[in-house]
Amino acid sequence: MNIIIVGNGKVGFTLAEHLSQEEHNVTVLDTDEDSLKRASDALDVMCVKGNGASISSLEEAGVRSADVVIAATNLDEVNMVCCLTAKRLGAKFTIARVRNVEYAMEFSHLKDELGVDLAINPEHATAVEISRLLRFPAAANIETFCRGRVELIGFRVREGDFLVDQPLAKQTSKLRQLPMLLCAAERENGEVIIPDGSYVPHVGDHLYLVGQPVGLTAFFRLLGRHTPRARSVLVVGGGRIAHYLAVILEKIGVHVKIVEKSMERCRRLSEVLPRTMILCGDGTDQELLEQENIMASDGFVALTDRDEDNLIISLYAMQQGIQKVVAKCNRQNYMGIAHAAGLDSIISPKTITANHILQVVRGMQNSKGSVMTAFYKIADGHAEAMEFVVNETTRNLGIPLKDLRLKKGILMAVLVHQGQIVIPDGSSVISSGDTVILISRNHGIMDINDIFEDSLLDMGAAQ
Repeated sequence: MNIIIVGNGKVGFTLAEHLSQEEHNVTVLDTDEDSLKRASDALDVMCVKGNGASISSLEEAGVRSADVVIAATNLDEVNMVCCLTAKRLGAKFTIARVRNVEYAMEFSHLKDELGVDLAINPEHATAVEISRLLRFPAAANIETFCRGRVELIGFRVREGDFLVDQPLAKQTSKLRQLPMLLCAAERENGEVIIPDGSYVPHVGDHLYLVGQPVGLTAFFRLLGRHTPRARSVLVVGGGRIAHYLAVILEKIGVHVKIVEKSMERCRRLSEVLPRTMILCGDGTDQELLEQENIMASDGFVALTDRDEDNLIISLYAMQQGIQKVVAKCNRQNYMGIAHAAGLDSIISPKTITANHILQVVRGMQNSKGSVMTAFYKIADGHAEAMEFVVNETTRNLGIPLKDLRLKKGILMAVLVHQGQIVIPDGSSVISSGDTVILISRNHGIMDINDIFEDSLLDMGAAQ
């Protein structure tokens, strides 16, 4: 597909990296020469210097033959004008990053007029993700499928867990009866495993479970790690993510306290968040945190503009014994260090945005096959979790899974058949209309048919 990305900041570069790896024809359009040089040196993309709202710049980037135009600059107004112009010039599909709170609230009424097919708000999506982690403190990360009926949860194995050094095949029958499945594992050395009965969990492994929320809760009770959702949360940093997060938490009765050093932001937040306590001060100041009785909070969220500050104050909060600590961090090279220090819940707005757009692009590329309705990268990007809706184009319908040859590194984790959630076994079959959740390691699945070992042979025969 021909894809134009306008704006080569954190989100734009991440998108260009992922989309070029999937062998799309990617053109990056930006006004900054240094930014374009970085993209040209590191990625297999075409770079064009120019303004994304300019007709001549878009035409130079090839907008008339573009399948997708993604406007991801730091200015919402430029993104919206870019999409409107691109649509008028012939782009088939447009995506705009819209961050302003007021625009986001009104955007559903304006999408058609502005020529925007999809609006993405990274800050709101990040706030939703953080709210899930505060609801389920035992999890390092949570992804949702089937409109929340199925969840994928990651956690790190600790010394003393009953899973340690025991093959999955020998785990208790009580564990096997839960409506959940251990679907992926990442070793401390970075190795990613799609587990079978012979897999042996070790201390430090990052495990991923998928299943119904009730089953996941029961599992963490067995593990002795279940804790109730956070009732009071201290947020350091009063930007857009903090605003969205406070709105979400206020609605479910969580007491929120935001520390922000900008007096102007504090005034603005106090006007729109009447039930949230706003404190003007430096949230990285240990003395201030102690004065605000940090130990009394169930949750701590670091949302400053500096990744380094977020990680340092989050590690301090962990040392103080807060049960759930979440840090915002966009730099991939920092995440390994933070994980090694024991900080598991790290949120990256650019990654959340990239995952959403990758799902849309893959769905467009496979418009005649099964429909991809959710997509997440897990295990530091080395594995993928996907949700598909099966239709008549899917092969091997009605055949038991034990009789199918799936590619190595593919797991069919969950089936939803006639509204019933099923953890599949060898006798399970897939039918048209089912929803299927797949876990894949290094395959780039576009369609359910891609999971079968014989898919390439069949395609060659058909040609």
